[in-house]
Amino acid sequence: MKKTWTIILTAVLLVAAFVLGMTLSRREAPVRGTPAGGPEASASEADAGVDESEFAPGTVNVGPERRQIVGIRVAAVRKEPVHHTLRVLGRVAADETALYIINAATAGWVIGISDVTPGAMVKKDQVLATFYAPEVLGAQQSYVYSLNTLDRLKSEGAALPSQVDSVEVSIQQYRDALHNLGMSELQMDAIAKTKERAQEIEMRSPATGIVVARNIFLGLKFVQGTEFFRIADLRRVWILLDVYENETQYLRRGARPRVSLSGRPGSFEAVVSDVLPLFDPESRTMKVRLEADNPGYVLRPDMFVDVELPVTLDATLAVPTDAILDTGLKRTVFVDRGGGYFEPREVETGRRLGNMVEVVKGLEAGEQIVVSGTFLIDSESRMELAAAGMTGSLSRDPVCGAPVSVKKASEAGRTAVYLGVTYYFDSEECRDAFNKEPGKYIGQEGDAAAVQR
Repeated sequence: MKKTWTIILTAVLLVAAFVLGMTLSRREAPVRGTPAGGPEASASEADAGVDESEFAPGTVNVGPERRQIVGIRVAAVRKEPVHHTLRVLGRVAADETALYIINAATAGWVIGISDVTPGAMVKKDQVLATFYAPEVLGAQQSYVYSLNTLDRLKSEGAALPSQVDSVEVSIQQYRDALHNLGMSELQMDAIAKTKERAQEIEMRSPATGIVVARNIFLGLKFVQGTEFFRIADLRRVWILLDVYENETQYLRRGARPRVSLSGRPGSFEAVVSDVLPLFDPESRTMKVRLEADNPGYVLRPDMFVDVELPVTLDATLAVPTDAILDTGLKRTVFVDRGGGYFEPREVETGRRLGNMVEVVKGLEAGEQIVVSGTFLIDSESRMELAAAGMTGSLSRDPVCGAPVSVKKASEAGRTAVYLGVTYYFDSEECRDAFNKEPGKYIGQEGDAAAVQR
């Protein structure tokens, strides 16, 4: 029971402290038109001579003490080269130019199989299986007969050179025929030495690589074209990327991104292939191919890898992502107007570059904007706009699109009448531009309707 009362008392004290703090904060908050921070504010703020009428609706004033407590930070907008890293997920694939398919060149039966399975490493000329094929036996007989004829002609010594050449041509033709029927060069060399036919034809690996597919079993009766093995030379692999169209500009031919496996130290260097990206209509992405050496055969087909490419862009206006409030309909930043005043300004953004966002319209290099504590300032700004909506309506400038206080614009003479409708402007320049070509701006979101934030 005592513990319960202690918890309740603690909670009451915390709530009381919070209410007291808010009350003191409001008492210390400067009134519009006075320097931020009250009488104790710095001389620079007191002498700033800020004209509140120049500010857009929603501008808030935050004193130096509150800025420090809330954690508001301001930074200058700069136009400079942007460095960021493009990160894409890739999938490993076998190099199709080094993919070997072993299939049947004739009909026959499988009579022996080695213990190689998918994923096993095989060496060039390693025996994978043996088979029997009647058609191969006939071709062997002709091959052995030609070999014996050549030996006899050479031993007699009376044969004409043309006769020897003719027999050697026939031997080469029979070797080509046996090769096309699936016999390896090693087995043909063995027959040339023994002059005996082989009953079991050896199926050997054409290259050193990894078995990626196996479709064979003992006693299999096969026909011409039956596929037995697929062997991939994984000393060099492909890495396939699905990237959006705007990202392909960074993955130009010859670019060298880094490739790494999740949870594994080290990385590999890949190179963007000469092959042009292909568009995938289903995923609406571009398919880009990288090529990479694969020491130790670490990268296997269908593995996922992380691809990173450092990118340096030309000088551009970019701000931290935390500086922009994105509601989906518009994007806003808060500009430091001096004297503790922060003015909301709508901007247009371009590319997202890591933790930076390109600003294409609405800001100029050298302006100071809020980069931390933006959400808290936005909350107060909304309250200011709500108050402005109670005491006076808002309109949207038909030229620049900024929200404008009807009362302030009227008092400053920043108005124009066209076709019986009164329009209000954020600046004299916008008013003058409207007066020159009013029809150009009619139909845009520049009527006298109130703006809701």
